[in-house]
Amino acid sequence: MSAGQDPGTDDGGLEAVFEEHRPTLRAVAFRMLGSRGDAEDAVQDAWLRVSRADVSAVENMGAWLTTVVARVCLNELRRRRQRTEVPLVHVPDPIVSPESGVADPEESALLADGVGLALLVVLETLSPAERLAFVLHDMFGVGFADLAVLLDRSPDAARKLASRARLRVRGQATSPDPDLARQREVVDAFFAASREGDFEALVAVLHPEVVLRSDGGAGRPQLTMVLRGASSVASQAASTGRLFPFVHRVLVNGVAGVVVAPRRSAQVVMAFTVVDGLVAAIDVLSDPDRLASLDLRGIVGPDDSPAQRA
Repeated sequence: MSAGQDPGTDDGGLEAVFEEHRPTLRAVAFRMLGSRGDAEDAVQDAWLRVSRADVSAVENMGAWLTTVVARVCLNELRRRRQRTEVPLVHVPDPIVSPESGVADPEESALLADGVGLALLVVLETLSPAERLAFVLHDMFGVGFADLAVLLDRSPDAARKLASRARLRVRGQATSPDPDLARQREVVDAFFAASREGDFEALVAVLHPEVVLRSDGGAGRPQLTMVLRGASSVASQAASTGRLFPFVHRVLVNGVAGVVVAPRRSAQVVMAFTVVDGLVAAIDVLSDPDRLASLDLRGIVGPDDSPAQRA
């Protein structure tokens, strides 16, 4: 809706406007919170607030709704920091989809602009204020004056927050090669070398500064780790060749990945960030509680045979 257009004062008109903007609001919340469920909850919370608000003076409904959702997300991020210890690594809930087939429109909207799992993992390391400044300014073009109001800081302070966050994001491998087929070739080579226990072949397919981030959650704390460097990651990968028969090719947040699912039950989800033909980052989720909620229909068949195996 353009500036100055009447958003409608009756409940039906306001709800229609909100639904028009819902995909964008969900995308904002997903980037802020790293979880589809939490993003949906945040959008619904925002709607409850909006439905009780006086919108007669709102000139730009899209921008205003974005700030409402952002404030809800900021409060949630702050609550997370207060009630839990900051983990060594937190891999957000992955969006797992079949390697072939028509993309779900909702998933496509959430993953637009290259929002891969690696980027979400890095965003998890930012402070709530840094994350809001980066997401709203760099991804959705919100001005620093509006950010200042949300953060209760000066526009210059908001600009510095976004700049600091941007430097941290750019310091990590979060932008994969755009050619998905090439990504898959590299990931296949990784698993072929892992299956054979070929350390040299593993090192050859890994970027020298590759980082592996693994989140085992409370159920598998021994699997929560961060490894850096080709030698360290290759050593870890060489010991997992036994998992190869259960590796199912998938897309994880739009990039080449796998689900390891013996007995039709997901035990590991892995997303690979391939940069210049080498694996630059591997993000692993092996938290059994969160994996149990994944919908693997169309990915892992009843006979435990994937449609396409790595």
